[in-house]
Amino acid sequence: MEYGILSVIPPVTAIVLALLFKNVFLALFTGTFLALIIVGGGNPFLALNATFTTYIDVFKDGANVIIFITLMLLGALILMMEQSGGINGFVDYLTNKKEIVKSKKGAGIFTWIIGLLVFTSGTLSCLVTGAVSRPVNDAFEVPHEKSAFIVHTTSTPVCVLIPLSGWGAYMIGLLESQGVENATAVLIKSIPLNFYAIIAVLAIPILIIIGKDFGLMKKAEERAEKTGQLDEPKEGKKGYSPTSTSSGEEKVEKTTSAANLGVPLLIMISLIIGGMYVTGGGNIIEGDGYRAILWGIVTAVFVASIMYWKQKIFTPKEILDKIFEGSGEMLPMVTILVFAFGMGSVTGQLGTGEYLGNAFSSILTPALLPALIFILGQLISFSTGTSMGTMAVMMPLAIPMALAMGVNVPLVAAAVWGGSIFGDHSSPISDSTYLSCSTTGCDPIDHIKSQIPYTLTFGAVATILYIVAGFII
Repeated sequence: MEYGILSVIPPVTAIVLALLFKNVFLALFTGTFLALIIVGGGNPFLALNATFTTYIDVFKDGANVIIFITLMLLGALILMMEQSGGINGFVDYLTNKKEIVKSKKGAGIFTWIIGLLVFTSGTLSCLVTGAVSRPVNDAFEVPHEKSAFIVHTTSTPVCVLIPLSGWGAYMIGLLESQGVENATAVLIKSIPLNFYAIIAVLAIPILIIIGKDFGLMKKAEERAEKTGQLDEPKEGKKGYSPTSTSSGEEKVEKTTSAANLGVPLLIMISLIIGGMYVTGGGNIIEGDGYRAILWGIVTAVFVASIMYWKQKIFTPKEILDKIFEGSGEMLPMVTILVFAFGMGSVTGQLGTGEYLGNAFSSILTPALLPALIFILGQLISFSTGTSMGTMAVMMPLAIPMALAMGVNVPLVAAAVWGGSIFGDHSSPISDSTYLSCSTTGCDPIDHIKSQIPYTLTFGAVATILYIVAGFII
């Protein structure tokens, strides 16, 4: 069944509510509820029941459950590493003993490099990059808005620029499904034409080096520099600082060996890579990233527990308490992801992407096709919060039109990739938005509001480049 203009109402409502009321739970719940009212024929009681059923169904997907468990265990690992003194030891090792990272700019570049290295999965990138870089960023008082911006920008944008993972297989499959010959070669040719992703990834080190920010990001940098608060203070509590709790109480500082952070993290990363190698039958690209992540984090928590017990830092009971405490701190983020996954499933039922694609197809002309495909991809991905879903919606529209009009296929394919990534990078209902916040400690609304001026700027520049490229390629 086609829902027409009604299919746009739920995602737009969710986005507006998230920005107006700064309450992601309310926004996602309302969007899901409205979508199911439309799907259910207008009965609010059936829609309410279907809303809760949708959230329950999220747990039927094993990949989703792995993400939730991983996030909670990551919270446990971070708390144990922090309270064991391992984080302070790691920061001391990098900044004083080895002087690998010497400044706030160095911390930002360090985060960016880690993000580039973890290119196999957007989820994996958000989790690993955030966890590894947060101690260093906090030590140099990098505001959490900036940390989340860097972590988020080096997640899915990097995945499509270095598609040596499931991303590459997925993108090639989409091209082949539209009858594109030698789809692998077309994918490779499209990479340097993915203007949005290239601009976003390269802008990070440039902005870090020149030290120029604008909008709320600039205010966040000024706040961190003047007050040491890495988060925007909320009603009833002060912003987070490396030397105090969110309530303003002084932290008990402890410094131990850097190995108390380094060993668990190295084991986690090594097992993730090894797990992907094993599950991929000797090919990391074909590996099961979700299962590998779970193996890595479970083993890291186990090893950290043994290390801290052997050093008499924590008793077995204290270790168990820390695991539950740290896991509990991630529950709000897990809940947001449940709501986001639910929202994503119902927008798929509504056919929001298909409606927007058909609505704009009548105004496309050959030279402007790449730019308009990019803009349409941005609208769909921002409204749905999914990059892969937008790619799947856009490809059946974009490639046939490119072939029929004689437009460069790699250029149009790149416009699809870039437009799809924009929403994953910018939308308040994107799961990667909340994953980036979960490991950097940033408030999701603060992250969205401080980052979006940059993503809009990147998108505007990319649009101009697609207009120019449409006339010369």
